[in-house]
Amino acid sequence: MKVHPQIYIILTLPRNIYIMLAGFQDLTFEFGARAIVEEATWHIHPGERIGLIGFNGTGKSTLLKLLAGEYLPNAGTVERSRTTTIGYLHQDLLSFDTQESILQVAMGAFERVVQIQKDIERLGIELEQTEDEKKLIEYTDLLHEMDVLDGYNIDHKTEDVLHGLGFKQEDLGRPYKEFSGGWRMRVLLAKMILMQPDLLMLDEPTNHLDLPSIEWLEKYLLHYQGAVVIVSHDKYFLDRMVNKIVELYQRRLNIYTGNYSYYEKEKLVRMEMQQRAFENQQDFIRQQERFIERFKAKASKAAQAQSVQKRLDKIERVEEASIERPNIRMNFNVDKTPGKIICSIQNLSKRFGDIEIVNGAKAEIERGDKIALIGANGKGKSTLLRIIAGREDFEGERNWGHNVEESFYAQHQLESLNLNYNVLEELQMAGSKKTDMELRTVLGCFLFSGDDVDKKIKVLSGGEKARVALAKTIISKSNFLMLDEPTNHLDMHSVDLLAEALDKYEGSLILVSHDRYFISKTANKIWEIVDGQVVEFKGGYTEWVAWKERMALKEKAIEKDGEAQGTRHEGQGKDGKAQGTRHEAQGKDSKAQGTSLPTEGWGKEREIEKAKKKLQRQFEELESKIAVLKADKTKAEDALADPRIYSDKTKFQEAEKTYQQINGQISTLENQYEKIFEELMNLG
Repeated sequence: MKVHPQIYIILTLPRNIYIMLAGFQDLTFEFGARAIVEEATWHIHPGERIGLIGFNGTGKSTLLKLLAGEYLPNAGTVERSRTTTIGYLHQDLLSFDTQESILQVAMGAFERVVQIQKDIERLGIELEQTEDEKKLIEYTDLLHEMDVLDGYNIDHKTEDVLHGLGFKQEDLGRPYKEFSGGWRMRVLLAKMILMQPDLLMLDEPTNHLDLPSIEWLEKYLLHYQGAVVIVSHDKYFLDRMVNKIVELYQRRLNIYTGNYSYYEKEKLVRMEMQQRAFENQQDFIRQQERFIERFKAKASKAAQAQSVQKRLDKIERVEEASIERPNIRMNFNVDKTPGKIICSIQNLSKRFGDIEIVNGAKAEIERGDKIALIGANGKGKSTLLRIIAGREDFEGERNWGHNVEESFYAQHQLESLNLNYNVLEELQMAGSKKTDMELRTVLGCFLFSGDDVDKKIKVLSGGEKARVALAKTIISKSNFLMLDEPTNHLDMHSVDLLAEALDKYEGSLILVSHDRYFISKTANKIWEIVDGQVVEFKGGYTEWVAWKERMALKEKAIEKDGEAQGTRHEGQGKDGKAQGTRHEAQGKDSKAQGTSLPTEGWGKEREIEKAKKKLQRQFEELESKIAVLKADKTKAEDALADPRIYSDKTKFQEAEKTYQQINGQISTLENQYEKIFEELMNLG
């Protein structure tokens, strides 16, 4: 019998919005002499989608482990409802191994259903051999429980979730042991999703997912009935997913009701208010101190001065609103200006066994291009990048342009770093001709100071290796960068700084990334590998997404129109003889009429134009109505996101009812909107 990783506590919870699932009350936790969090209070309620954020190393994953019961606090309490089930996805789960298929591993989520199936099979055999009323009742009860748990559909449910996370049908029977760490994590994520715990905690869930899988996960979590806590550096993902932000900052938990964009704005407002409060308090303190200094020696005022001093000693000091964060200072310099063409590929082919990556592909990178190479995992993005970088064998031609100086940032840092060098030696070998003092200055910009530069590469964390490789890329002064997942292991602030530096970068670049926010801030062209060819879109990520959506709607409309035409043609074929006779009669009649009446074609065009105008008016009216309803929906969501509303059952029910009504109206109008759009497409 295989033992699967313990992912959560198997209990049941009635889905009651008024219950607190878990949280902290005046919690303090320390690692040695270092305090992670002090006197923190945080309550998690059903239905909440929370983004847990903070700089690298502040202790976000530690908070999740406290909630899961893996650590005990130094002071205060971790609170969990007695019946709460918790699911916790984290990197340590990768130590689990088994020969079972990934379908069997994922179906481990339905432990009770699997046991019921075995019991039903056993009792069925026993009842065939001998009649027993007690066993018959037990058999009937198990069948009922199986039905209640929807146990007959677990295979279908499991396959749907695995397909959504990027697995093909032929993969489902393969042993779990055969898959890489990233794909194993997807299997465990599928298992956890199928378990449907009341509180689902995900630590960097998008790190191992491609764009289609991230989009699938977003859609799934948006309709998830339990609470979700997400640690992620993907701003785009957080913006779409969460309705509350919990920030771990200066050993305190700061709570913001809204998504990540709201948090960024509200954070600035709070900082300004705190700074004003700090300055006002400092003015007050200075006044009181002047009074004390002036009158403490005078007998008539000494008692009053002492009283003021006591009040001053007891006052709760407001901290200055300075943002404590590590700033990586990135500045990409370019020595030479290249020619118009950076790199061109012609008749490019590459395959791994039966898997074809590209076949006779061609593409061209021009000076000033900042290209994002995107698509699902397994499509060959990193392979194509490695071909361009000269790190992969291929068939065909790859030609560099004039004066091109390239630099390749590898996704797997072992490809670009010598494990036996220390940090300073690694940069010395990069060929930048900088002095040791200049290299130390560069490393200081990447948070390596003092003795840190003497650390061996092999003892560095993933994030530290990523920073060393980025530092090497920057000092190269290349005019063409090839970057494979450069944001992995960077926190959101560092991703922001990197995006800003690449936006200002005067050279050209091509990058592979699953971070949509990062792509939207850096790329001016999109490349996609489709049917063995490189397809280019001239525009940024946002425009590409909008274009893809328009093309999908157009394709859907064309398919629908094709089906309708096929039906009409079938009818016309059966009635062709009668139609031929009518056409012949119409021809004779039109000759007699001459030009006194408009032709049938002209009349038809006029009717089409009239119909199009009518549909266009309806289309615009629906757009306006949907925009108004979406604004109302935002207000309703804000109302539901206010914790105070849950203390009044009537108010909550009214707010919930309003939200559901608005949602229903939007759904109805969007269906009409799509239908009218398709009709417009059919009319041309």
